[in-house]
Amino acid sequence: MAKTKTVFYCQNCGAQYSKWQGQCTSCKAWNTIAEELVQKAEKNDWKQSSLTGSTAKRASKPLKVSEIDTSTEARYKTDDEELDRVLGGGLVPGSLTLLGGEPGIGKSTLLLQISIRLPFKTLYVSGEESQKQIKMRAERISSKTDNCYILTETKTQHIFRQIEAITPDIVIIDSIQTLHSDYIESSAGSISQIRECTTELIKFAKETSTPVVLIGHITKDGHIAGPKILEHMVDTVLQFEGDRNHVYRILRALKNRFGSTSELGIYEMLGHGLRQVSNPSEILISKKDEELSGNAIAATLEGMRPLMIEIQALVSTAVYGTPQRSATGYNLKRLNMILAVLEKRAGFRLGAKDVFLNVTGGISVDDPAIDLAVVAAILSSNEDVYIPKDYCFAAEVGLAGEVRPVTRVEQRIQEAEKLGFSTIFVSKYNKLAHKPTNIKVQLVAKVEDVVELLFA
Repeated sequence: MAKTKTVFYCQNCGAQYSKWQGQCTSCKAWNTIAEELVQKAEKNDWKQSSLTGSTAKRASKPLKVSEIDTSTEARYKTDDEELDRVLGGGLVPGSLTLLGGEPGIGKSTLLLQISIRLPFKTLYVSGEESQKQIKMRAERISSKTDNCYILTETKTQHIFRQIEAITPDIVIIDSIQTLHSDYIESSAGSISQIRECTTELIKFAKETSTPVVLIGHITKDGHIAGPKILEHMVDTVLQFEGDRNHVYRILRALKNRFGSTSELGIYEMLGHGLRQVSNPSEILISKKDEELSGNAIAATLEGMRPLMIEIQALVSTAVYGTPQRSATGYNLKRLNMILAVLEKRAGFRLGAKDVFLNVTGGISVDDPAIDLAVVAAILSSNEDVYIPKDYCFAAEVGLAGEVRPVTRVEQRIQEAEKLGFSTIFVSKYNKLAHKPTNIKVQLVAKVEDVVELLFA
């Protein structure tokens, strides 16, 4: 008879306690500690099956860095340029990737679409849908389903048995909150079950060099459900964002041990699946038939990718006495700083006016290079004078009203030139290696110079 014991876990951070208490001393949350039954069973490890032959070759001895061979560790290309860019070049053998997002955002559709189109043997394990439901979705996405195997199972011991029989190159789990192990006597989705199932998958991935992708649910606060240690255990954490009422989705990396976390992937949700958006500027710049005041285009960077985004501003007289300040997709404190600079250095009286700012496309930008575009959009709305639609901006604004240089300005200029912009405003202190031929680079030193050039 296996011995059982009771352990108390914090449902917020996963901290373990020997008895119940009102407040978690780790995360300081109240009433989050719950009792769970933990069974210490005799584990028949998955690798003690016929998989032992392939994993027993790995020597568990220390090696010098120069002695470690990485020539065979080539990444798995997923045939999805957006996902490969966010991952840093593809799936790394033996890596564990966690994909989180709101319900209905398209997590399962994205991974099923990738698994169908992969040239490798893929095992798609679903604990939420039946095989017929997945088949209906797969037929809508693509007709190529030769290399993808569908398994509807939630017990990890049965999953490893099927992995042993099929020997897939890539394993996808939908979702980690639905799995449960015989070694833990608690319900699926609990702290101990998520930790145990993830540990078993990590051991399998590392010892067989098989990449594993997990889908994770998120809480109402936007965090991945389960213990925070789950995000520490995996190698990569991806976030799939967007509004279910709109067609565009954004994929970004919150953690990546094998690449940058500043990359961005953009998709469009269609009836036959997710379409890769190779030119994000097509969705971030709205199409207009007439010139409108309060709009300005900024050249920003997300990782290695240059983006042209549209900044919209509305300045109006404060009706209720106290001026309102609102920013969507932009730091509100930085907006207040820019308004103070315009009032002090440029002489604009904005203290008694409402100011609303919006970054189109539903993305949030923290690149200081969009400061000058924010200034131009606010002044354009205040003066009710439109900015020509073929003008764009790439510079930071300082507290003294100076226009400061930004990094990789030549890449921003090239992107603006490629998209047909005629003029780009940058700081005169930027060092340019060569002068572009098809776009005019307007060098400015102070905010007053921009005001004179745009609104004189």
